[in-house]
Amino acid sequence: MKERRVLIVDDEAPARQRLARLVDELPGYCVCGEASNGEEALSEADRTEPDIVLMDVRMPGMDGIAAASHLSRLATPPALIFCTAYDEYALEAFRVEATDYLVKPVRTDALTAALERAARTNRLQQDALSPETGSDEAIVVRSQRGVERIDLDRLYYAMADNKYVTLIHSQGETLCDYSLKELETAHPDRLMRIHRNTLVNTSYVSALLKPGNSGHKVRLSDPRQTLLDVSRRHATTVRNWLEENNS
Repeated sequence: MKERRVLIVDDEAPARQRLARLVDELPGYCVCGEASNGEEALSEADRTEPDIVLMDVRMPGMDGIAAASHLSRLATPPALIFCTAYDEYALEAFRVEATDYLVKPVRTDALTAALERAARTNRLQQDALSPETGSDEAIVVRSQRGVERIDLDRLYYAMADNKYVTLIHSQGETLCDYSLKELETAHPDRLMRIHRNTLVNTSYVSALLKPGNSGHKVRLSDPRQTLLDVSRRHATTVRNWLEENNS
């Protein structure tokens, strides 16, 4: 089996050495290079063509977020795993297509799991996630499972209940602290309001129904063929959207 090539980027030599030692102890991976800042990372990535980059965030000169943004635009971008002492950069990290975000000191089991996830990201998936394609829309939230990225392509709908919004997607449900208004404003071309407490992903809207006298409902093309209530004020919006996109 071909070994996955790993580039380690950190401005502290002891941190690079520790990560290199951990990587070298794992079967199927090898360290192909090291860099101490973003500029060196780009140069080393060009020279070594790594499959995976372990990237620090805070570094002199070009920081890890900026370097990752450059790397994500390569024709065949490496998978990116951030390894940092600071957890407040997680949202920025996922916006530049990081596959994982590890907080130092990095544990062997966490690094192993992150590398395995990164290794499963093949080149076709990398292309699909590239900002050049316009397929990089996602909602990044902090959940009980940590920082979680919900790709819009797998989000069915979002529903508000009291102070929280639940995202219902292909992997289950995730609570987030964004309001429906914030989600709607951030993704106006993908999320459509059908009720004061519900947004739907237009990619999954299949029909507008009016069963008996119970009011309008939207049918989604998710595995459960979910039916959601549509308020009277939003029924026209849904009907017009269906007419425009199914003509």
